[in-house]
Amino acid sequence: MGKAKLVILAAGGTGGHLFPAEALSHALRARGIRIVLMTDPRGAEFAGDFPADAVIPVPSATPSGLPLSGKIRVAMEVAKGVLAARRIVRDLKPGLVVGFGGYPTVPPVLGAALGGVKTLVHEQNAVIGRANRFLSGWVDAIATGFAEVGGLTAKASAKCRHVGNPVRPAVVAAASPYSGPGVGAFNLLVFGGSQGARVMADILPPAIQLLAPAERARLVITQQARAEDDGRVSGIYESLGVRAEIAPFFKDLPARMAKAHLVIGRSGASTVAELTVIGRPAILVPLPGSLDQDQAANAAFLEKRGAAIRVLQPDFTPRWLAGELSRLMQQPSDLTVMAESAKSAGIADAADRLAAVVTDVAGF
Repeated sequence: MGKAKLVILAAGGTGGHLFPAEALSHALRARGIRIVLMTDPRGAEFAGDFPADAVIPVPSATPSGLPLSGKIRVAMEVAKGVLAARRIVRDLKPGLVVGFGGYPTVPPVLGAALGGVKTLVHEQNAVIGRANRFLSGWVDAIATGFAEVGGLTAKASAKCRHVGNPVRPAVVAAASPYSGPGVGAFNLLVFGGSQGARVMADILPPAIQLLAPAERARLVITQQARAEDDGRVSGIYESLGVRAEIAPFFKDLPARMAKAHLVIGRSGASTVAELTVIGRPAILVPLPGSLDQDQAANAAFLEKRGAAIRVLQPDFTPRWLAGELSRLMQQPSDLTVMAESAKSAGIADAADRLAAVVTDVAGF
């Protein structure tokens, strides 16, 4: 593989990191650039359909929340990953290694930088994550999903180029003008990822119970719920006569988002990017307890623009939610304004913008 035609993408095993990497891969391959994905062993399990010439697992580990003995083991595992990545990079001779945040990207990006290969990280969130913060001193450039990113040093800020958050082709394809609910069916989409679905299962059904019968009759709910919560959630909706489809995962989530009159979910960077590209109003519940409070910052970005309602999890109660749903159903014009505000914040061509930065930094 020649230097001028190869880029290595480094992304961990979560959708928040793999989705933008996948979007960039499509954009680079359209430019005739070959792609190799470097990820941790867990990421390799989820990357079967990733558009790349090869998927190469590299050892990695996360130090967060571990005692000293655990952090020593993590450091040893990361060192193994850095050495392995450096060997791989030396053999493949890529023009650039691009990291997408998360600790699994540390070994590939650091190994490449130590081997004299140009490197870039993409920060999806409105606050820089710990892995990218660590790598910011090593890389040649930092691409950002948000125009303003908290937690950066002055030196790191000088390396930043705002491109937006790349979204999958399916998201761009799903983008369509928002049509408010009027007085008819009200399509509600509820999801929260593996860490967020439980709170939705606990809060949504009792909130729907508090609505007036005429309001419940309008609802058509599509909700992500873990398998162990499926029966409980489905049973409550059925007893209320509410039309609902419950599943642990929806492969066609962008299309379902486009059909929604309102989305309720977490505020990961990919979710925020998809909401803005498709242009849909949302109630966002940032994941609590994260070290960098990145989801809170992401939700604040949309809240400031009037595109979403941000509510912290302790305040996300059935009574609060029932009140908001009732208000929005009675004032659908508010939803239209939110949808237009979300759409105005979207960057549908972020993958192409990032691809342009990649080719520039790599010198292709």
